[in-house]
Amino acid sequence: MLKVKEVAQLVGISVRTLHYYDEIGLLRPEATSQAGYRLYSERNLERLQQILFFKNIGFSLKQIKQIIDDPDFNQLEALQLHRQILLEKRANIDTLIQTVDKTIQHTKGAIQMGAKERFAGFDFSKNEYEQEARERWGDKAIDDSQKKINKMADEERKGFEKQFEQIFRELADIRHLEPKSDQVQTKIGEWYAFLNRMGKYSPEVFANLGEMYVSDERFTKNIDQFGEGLAIFMRDAMKVYAKERK
Repeated sequence: MLKVKEVAQLVGISVRTLHYYDEIGLLRPEATSQAGYRLYSERNLERLQQILFFKNIGFSLKQIKQIIDDPDFNQLEALQLHRQILLEKRANIDTLIQTVDKTIQHTKGAIQMGAKERFAGFDFSKNEYEQEARERWGDKAIDDSQKKINKMADEERKGFEKQFEQIFRELADIRHLEPKSDQVQTKIGEWYAFLNRMGKYSPEVFANLGEMYVSDERFTKNIDQFGEGLAIFMRDAMKVYAKERK
């Protein structure tokens, strides 16, 4: 077991950051000593590494907590994807180093550089593996859906809103049933099909969206106006639906 100061020194982050991670429930120390010191286990260090990997590719702390607390989260799969992201970044950095070296030689008059050579390595497109990570665990599908809704004419938008409100009301009426029941799964399937008319939701993204219904107070408030506890009920039903379609 390591004390908080030892973990901070090992990782290269501040004690204050670790305290904050504890406060928000992102990284709870395994135990506390009799003197009141936070004590971190090997399992804590594994979780901290995963947190920092996701932070490195731009996920918010709220998103990271949601991702790694998901019972279906596959750590090995995430690590393999992180590795691909880093390999692609390394290849890009190697190319930039070569460009800098050539530019130095060109400046000294040792070689001549073509216009295209000057910009080798300056790649402003998305890292394909980083993009995959964001699509798998991020909010791309939600953003795409919102863009489509914003482009709708008023009448079309009103019709769209009526349809999803109807689905929410019908789900609220059966929220006393088991999320895995046939009736609930049929209805949550209608919600899945409806969402896919507006964006591209894989089963995994669908399950992650359900988690957001509970973790994000704005979602919870809007959904629970159709019936108290509906957000939690939908999350559970969406998780079952997604799991059966993996």
